[in-house]
Amino acid sequence: MNGPDATRKEPLRILIGADTFPPDVNGAANFASRLAAGLVARGHNVRVEAPAASRKHGAVVEEHDGASFLVYRLFSLRWYPHDWLRFAMPWTSQANAAKILDEFRPDVVHIQSHIIIGRGLARQAHKRGIRVVATNHFMPENLIEHTLLPKFLRKTAINIAWNDASKTYRLCDAVTSPSRKAADFLEAETDLTGVHAVSCGITASDYTPSFEKSTENRVVFVGRVTGEKHLDVLLRAVAKLDPALQVQLEIVGGGDLLHQLQQLANDLGIAQRTTFTGHVTDEELRAALTRATVFAIPSIAELQSIATMEAMASGLPVVAADAMALPHLVHNGKNGYLFEPANVDDLAAKLTKVLTASDSDLARMKRNSLKYIEAHDIERTLDTFESLYRGEPVTDPVTDVSVNDAAK
Repeated sequence: MNGPDATRKEPLRILIGADTFPPDVNGAANFASRLAAGLVARGHNVRVEAPAASRKHGAVVEEHDGASFLVYRLFSLRWYPHDWLRFAMPWTSQANAAKILDEFRPDVVHIQSHIIIGRGLARQAHKRGIRVVATNHFMPENLIEHTLLPKFLRKTAINIAWNDASKTYRLCDAVTSPSRKAADFLEAETDLTGVHAVSCGITASDYTPSFEKSTENRVVFVGRVTGEKHLDVLLRAVAKLDPALQVQLEIVGGGDLLHQLQQLANDLGIAQRTTFTGHVTDEELRAALTRATVFAIPSIAELQSIATMEAMASGLPVVAADAMALPHLVHNGKNGYLFEPANVDDLAAKLTKVLTASDSDLARMKRNSLKYIEAHDIERTLDTFESLYRGEPVTDPVTDVSVNDAAK
């Protein structure tokens, strides 16, 4: 066959397995939703297997990120040490997977974790000769705080968790993680090799940078208000800033530590200039980023940090902990600053650098953030996953931009 149709590839039947999916609010859930919607927009037949968000379960067509697709909602229970997490029954994971695979007959399965749903899908798809791609969003350090394990057992539990992840990921035809740092970390913690670094990606055009001269100094954080984010460090740093700067702090998001951090803000004497928004709409989140002066993230266990990418797409300088994948997004003096993790004084000093920067330096950092985020466009991410789904060789997208490539 000649002409443009000769190279057209047939749409795929894709099953995405996710242990967390909207209405959950976290990076893994948001990525799975955007991935599904992006693939539907490209003409693929996409379905999702995920825990039910309530007692109601079953297969239902849902709309996420502007696309409609079938979601198999599994019976789930609430994990009460966490403020919202629900989980499907581990002992039914393979039976559920087998039933869905035999009904849908996908060309490829893309699991978002190895924990419950991914475990069942990987094993049952492997048995049927169905291609399996895995993306690891898992950091046991981020989950361990929501268990009842005593501290002296946590290191052992983390080692067991990584060994368990390795067993599932060995069944997969391709394994990815959101950044090169995260991919290297996964290989170091398991016996895996050849892990691809594929950004979760964002639609940068959804966010609105502002280059207007700011009338206030506003520090913003976006994300879950929970222990692994180390927000107490941010509050203590803001309390140390020069009162003459008249800094306003906005914490956008909800979580189990909300009331505890509100009390800490009161104890530190910054309650009157600290806003805890709780859960907000996408529009409210984007507005908070647009009106901010600087984005701050004290977390030390980020495999990529979609929230930081959203801040960069909003043209914000970023002050971030020098840990895990954050140094791949934030370059000292270019689009913000890195601070020593958990060091309140260092965070306060780096925030002060941004808040007292000249108009020209601030504009330069904003432009650099916008430059860096270009490499994380969701369309590049979708291109890469489509190739992985088809078993085609891929070259990992270059997302760790050199500081020399940024705008001067």
